[in-house]
Amino acid sequence: MTPAEWEALWLSVKVALACVAVLAIPGLLLGWLLARKQFIGKHVLVALIHIPLVVPPVVTGYLLLLVFGSRGVIGQWLESSLGFSLAFTWKAAVLASAVVAMPLMVRSVAIAVELVDRRIEDSARTLGASPLRVLATVTLPLAAPGILSGLTLAFARSLGEFGATITFAGSIEGETRTLPLAIYNCIQSVGGDAPALRLVVVSVLVSAAAMVVSEILARRARRRLGGTG
Repeated sequence: MTPAEWEALWLSVKVALACVAVLAIPGLLLGWLLARKQFIGKHVLVALIHIPLVVPPVVTGYLLLLVFGSRGVIGQWLESSLGFSLAFTWKAAVLASAVVAMPLMVRSVAIAVELVDRRIEDSARTLGASPLRVLATVTLPLAAPGILSGLTLAFARSLGEFGATITFAGSIEGETRTLPLAIYNCIQSVGGDAPALRLVVVSVLVSAAAMVVSEILARRARRRLGGTG
C-alpha cells in the first residue's frame, strides 16, 4: 500500500472511532427513552431519528452543509463566535457518519433495553435504588450485548459512509478522503483498478475484524450475565 492509501485507512479508522464516541451517550439515552417511555411526539422523534436510513445519503450531507456550512445558521455562528469551521474537515466526516449511523445505534439499544426483564428493574427499585442507579447498574449491563452490537454497527457504517461525507466534507487528500472516497477516486483515475482493489480488500478486512471483535465481546458479556453464550 502507498502512503496515501495508509493515510486513507488511518483516517477512516479515526473517523469511525470518533463517530462511535460521539454516538455513545446520545445513542444510549435515545434508545432507552424510546424503549422505556411514552410521550407526546414519540412517533415524530422516531421518524426523525430514522430519516437518514431512508433518504439518500447525499440528501443528508446537503442538509448538514446547509446547517453547518459557512453560510448555514450554525456554521456562521461557529465561525463568527468561535472561529471554528466545520464543513470540509475531518470533523465534518465524523458528523456525517454519526448522523447516518445514529438510527442503527438507537435501534439496537432500544431493542436491547426492551428485552431487559422489567421485574429485575422493579426489584432494584424496591430495594431503594434510584432510577439513575437502576439504569447504570441493572438496565445497561443487561443490555450490554445489544449496546455493543449497536456501537459496532455504527463503527462499520462509518467505515462505509460515502454520500453524506463527500457532500459535507468533500474528498480532500489527507483531510477527509476516507477509504470509500479513496476507492471512488481510484476508480475514476486511469490505471486505478489495482489500488481500488487493494482498498476494497482492506475495507472488507477491517469491517470483518470489527464484527468479529463485537461478537467476541457480546459473547463475553452474555456469559457474565449468566447466558449460554
